[in-house]
Amino acid sequence: MSRETRRTMRAIALDQFGGPEQLKLQQIPVPDAGPDEILVRVDTAGVGKWDPFECEGGFVKMLGLEPTFPYVPGADGAGIVVAVGRRIKRFKEGDRVYGISLANPKGGFYAEYAAPKEQHMARIPGKLPTDQAGVMAADAITALRGLEDTLGLRSGESLMIFGASGGVGHLALQLAKRLGARVLAVASGNDGVALAKRLGADAVVDGRGGDVPAAVRAFAPGGFDAALFTAGGDVAEQALAAVRKGGRVAYPNGVAPEPSARPDVATKSYDGRPDPDAYERLNHLIEAGPFEVHIARTFSLEEAVNAHRALGTHYLGKLALQPA
Repeated sequence: MSRETRRTMRAIALDQFGGPEQLKLQQIPVPDAGPDEILVRVDTAGVGKWDPFECEGGFVKMLGLEPTFPYVPGADGAGIVVAVGRRIKRFKEGDRVYGISLANPKGGFYAEYAAPKEQHMARIPGKLPTDQAGVMAADAITALRGLEDTLGLRSGESLMIFGASGGVGHLALQLAKRLGARVLAVASGNDGVALAKRLGADAVVDGRGGDVPAAVRAFAPGGFDAALFTAGGDVAEQALAAVRKGGRVAYPNGVAPEPSARPDVATKSYDGRPDPDAYERLNHLIEAGPFEVHIARTFSLEEAVNAHRALGTHYLGKLALQPA
């Protein structure tokens, strides 16, 4: 692509905040890359459970920003660098990159092009396919922050991941194995159990129809050293009882209902904040061996409304949106 020959692009944009019905396919200007930004030709955007909150104006309000319309959502994405700002040193044209561009006034990744800040992006690790990288950043950084920065997970420890077949959970499972943990995965449905087994969990139980209390007792008779909860509810509360006295529990902000705090367990919530150090640590772990970001379904830009509606259905891993 030449910047001189491409001035407009297809994008999903909102003229006002609201529900899925506000997602409209529009032809809008290609954003310019500022001094600390890169212009990315988007291959794949992630469709995350937080995207409806963004489209309703939640993140703009939370961050105290003044929105500009048409507003292009899409926090996760990956593609090819086609232009760089004058202060950019980490990237060059032709690099495969992925990252996060939340509430960017120049637009998110639900478009053919995006202009994220350099610090919010990273090179795609190893041989990871671009489409998988496109749906990975927010969930993988959230998983990493939970395991390393919040739980301080150590090699040889026992870890329970609740919600292990979801976006954050199935990535946390693979990263935890890279960190040397023994992992019990609490997944969703027979298909979720099969995915968690394939991704290397030491043991798996179906959080919907399995005997979770019995499974956790069998896996860690003395109690779990640590647990990562990516979902809440009655079964999660039952599983929480399996964490040993002095153990640690982490859950990303936004999990509802939040796991109950126990006086004998260190329970912390956290945010999946991206920065160059987190990306470097994440890429190092991913490059240590085979790694899969599971994409349940891929939608075209024209199908963005259907993609958002699919967020309320049962699926494994992530949903994707492809502008091409």
